Amino acid sequence: MGSQEVTNWQGRNVTVAGLGVSGIPAAKVLHGLGAVVTVVNDGDDDRARAQAAELEALGVTVRLGDGATLPEGTDLVVTAPGWQPGKPLFAAAEAAGVPVWGDVELAWRLRDLDGREPAPWLAVTGTNGKTTTVQMLASILKAAGLRTAAVGNIGVSLLDAVLGEEKYDVLAVELSSYQLHWAPSLRAHSAVVLNLAPDHLDWHGSMEAYAADKGRVYEGNRVACVYNVADKATEDLVREADVEEGCRAIGFTLGAPGPSQLGVVDGILVDRAFVENRQKNAQELAEVSDVRPPAPHNVANALAAAALARAYGVPARAVRDGLRDFTPDAHRIAHVADVDEVAYVDDSKATNTHAAEASLAAYESIVWIAGGLAKGATFDELVARSAKRLRGAVLIGADRALIREALARHAPEVPVVDLDRTDTGAMLAAVQEAKGLAEPGDTVLLAPACASMDMFANYNKRGDAFAEAVRELGA
Repeated sequence: MGSQEVTNWQGRNVTVAGLGVSGIPAAKVLHGLGAVVTVVNDGDDDRARAQAAELEALGVTVRLGDGATLPEGTDLVVTAPGWQPGKPLFAAAEAAGVPVWGDVELAWRLRDLDGREPAPWLAVTGTNGKTTTVQMLASILKAAGLRTAAVGNIGVSLLDAVLGEEKYDVLAVELSSYQLHWAPSLRAHSAVVLNLAPDHLDWHGSMEAYAADKGRVYEGNRVACVYNVADKATEDLVREADVEEGCRAIGFTLGAPGPSQLGVVDGILVDRAFVENRQKNAQELAEVSDVRPPAPHNVANALAAAALARAYGVPARAVRDGLRDFTPDAHRIAHVADVDEVAYVDDSKATNTHAAEASLAAYESIVWIAGGLAKGATFDELVARSAKRLRGAVLIGADRALIREALARHAPEVPVVDLDRTDTGAMLAAVQEAKGLAEPGDTVLLAPACASMDMFANYNKRGDAFAEAVRELGA
């Protein structure tokens, strides 16, 4: 089913794999275009049945509890991004010569459906920092007077963005490794891989496969492939990418930038990539204090966003104004309160070791609250790199023993409180224990390095529990 056939959907038999935030919009769009749509879904619970009833009322066929079977006569499979490549459905599709697209691929193919010139995509991926960077990017683009939106893995449907009534000049697109895996035709205006660290390896099968899927974001880039100077793996992905003639490799660094880089000089974000005579000249973009919070990894996010915006032609003033206008999401290095000269900071979004290490690097003396579901992670490297900053540690959650053992190996002098409980009330106890370990000038930091589902519905609920516990301290 090549791109030349995309406008002819009438009577096409399309199987949509998975209900949910991407499957339901895809099914509705395809049905509206005249395709014969069948949705297959693994789950058969009350929620799935309600979703199925909504689609069936439109004339869409839904098969619940049958997610592994390829319906007879399928011309195309459109899959939810979370479905693993090893599922029998995809093996059956491959054997039958049936292409498999993700929701991002579908949106990319449909973006010029109305015949108008589609909005270019500025794409952001990486292990950590994607959402913050894409929101910063959208804020900068808006400050330049452009019609834009932050879309994709951030929770705003790309299908809605490309097919909705509102017309955009440019889109800031967050893409997960899952989405990139199923998006072979995507060709962004410019793109960045912020960083690479082991994550979702159970889905991808190996670090090499995970990195390769991240690297797809660079394929066919027209103007700039932005990489992290401090993370050589991201530069390697740029070198391996097949891009359009004239597309440039642009680095970002927390140090002084070289030519074709953005970086930091004396507290100023500086551009030596998108300026005349970049061998000698530099353009001031913003001050580090314009980035909120100005933690090192967040400054890196800001530089990456600035690089993509500058690649699109945004003036320097818009970078500054956009960063000043940007408000971070909750639970991302959020300062909750100061109690008895101790700062309490919620970074519940730090759900893996890479994110936790970046969070820990932002403070000098820390009482660390950590633990939860490790998702196969190991903690030796994280603890070894962060040990000198730790005043103490309070451990919660199902896999806290893994962190305790890493602390014993690499930071034996750091006092550790091991809370042998996984109920939600454990957070209040954890904050109280952390208060006992902290001294004036310290930061009590919730940066769990683990997923939350052993104790909380999600990282938001975990962060809310932390904030509530801190408020009780100060009451």
